[in-house]
Amino acid sequence: MPETARQKPSALISVRIDLVPIGRLGPGKVELLEAIEASGSISGAGRAMAMSYRRAWLLVDNLNRMFRQPLVEAAPGGAKGGGAHLTPMGREIVAHYRAIESKAMKAAALHIDALRDAAAEPTS
Repeated sequence: MPETARQKPSALISVRIDLVPIGRLGPGKVELLEAIEASGSISGAGRAMAMSYRRAWLLVDNLNRMFRQPLVEAAPGGAKGGGAHLTPMGREIVAHYRAIESKAMKAAALHIDALRDAAAEPTS
């Protein structure tokens, strides 16, 4: 019986940036910002990420306080429906974060391949 080629596990880099003493920016907060942009609301983004509206709102509040300008602008609900969107600064912060993530992945590619080669077989 021929030996089948072993499929390498996928590998990702998770970047967390500590802006001491201001706060942390990492994959979860950036994903939330992207979900707000996609859904047009904080509650919709929270649902998409399986988190409560309160948790999503607290994270948005934290993000808005971390930077000189807010990253998310929200309009209260009601007859006109409300909603939320990223500000230009919010889109800029997401772009910077994703660029850092991409450059880190490229810079570490050789070492990540070595780790993937050395990884054990996945268990069921």
